Amino acid sequence: MNNKSGNQYSSFNSLMDGIKSQLGILIALLVMCVFLSIATNSFLATTNIFNVLRQIAVNVFLACGMTMVIILGGIDLSVGAVIALSGCTCASMIAKAGINPFLAILVGIALGAVVGLINGSIVAFSTIPPFIVTLATMNISRGLARVMVNNKTVAVNNSIYKFIGTGYVGPIPVHIIFILIVIIITAIILTRTSFGRSIYAVGGNKMAAQYSGIDAKKVILLVFIINGILAGCAGILSSSRTMVGQYSLGDGAEMDAITAVVLGGTSMTGGVGTIGGTVIGCIIVGVLNNGMNLLGIDSSWQYVVQGAVVLLAVGVDFLKKSGMLQKRK
Repeated sequence: MNNKSGNQYSSFNSLMDGIKSQLGILIALLVMCVFLSIATNSFLATTNIFNVLRQIAVNVFLACGMTMVIILGGIDLSVGAVIALSGCTCASMIAKAGINPFLAILVGIALGAVVGLINGSIVAFSTIPPFIVTLATMNISRGLARVMVNNKTVAVNNSIYKFIGTGYVGPIPVHIIFILIVIIITAIILTRTSFGRSIYAVGGNKMAAQYSGIDAKKVILLVFIINGILAGCAGILSSSRTMVGQYSLGDGAEMDAITAVVLGGTSMTGGVGTIGGTVIGCIIVGVLNNGMNLLGIDSSWQYVVQGAVVLLAVGVDFLKKSGMLQKRK
């Protein structure tokens, strides 16, 4: 009885600690929503809310995978280009070759897995930094996407493909269902599996994790493959929403994903992070982008604002880490 009460008390404390850790960005999100609801007439409109959810769907896929990568202590700059490669390949197979859309979708996702496999293999079995590895595969993937569509835009006219991007299940946009599935699966992996615990262990201290019997190379490889698969899925979503295959798909998407992850409290030094925080970060990024569009802010200044937000988030993470180190001393 006492053990049960102790466990419940511990769980309650963990829940409260989790809420407190996200309190700052929750307040920031609330302030943004209140400001935009006052400054614009359309922010709280149902159509605009659904539009925001559609916009963040792609980022949720990327950010969930990026959360695992960054908890691991890595980074993946190739995910935006994988969106282009996956989307262009899928669109070309359906529009040009008349291939069954389900098969084309599987091929598009598989391409993401292959890029993830390449990234993970090099990072795990060499000393080349993830930044350099994924920067290279980013250029390769973007180039292959251009080749796939011959530097043109490929239009797709397929009802199944269109449903994936713009369909509804009853009154619910199918994007919301995809978002929930990805969030739940990623949360289970990180919080309910030994693999998830291994990710945190390797990110916190790779050497100590190896001494405790964890195969760090295998963990790194699998995380990058999962990240590649999610990027491939994001490419299908992005392409099916616009019903075209363009080599410019996913341009800058990696920055939105990294911004959401860091805003959500995941440490760039690894070992710390939650999916709940990442989801809040995705919503903030989506609301921020949507709000700037509604306010008519020039796209050039939008890039400036997004960059400033990243710097702010990383700066807060640095201050947190510095505070922890001072306390230990």
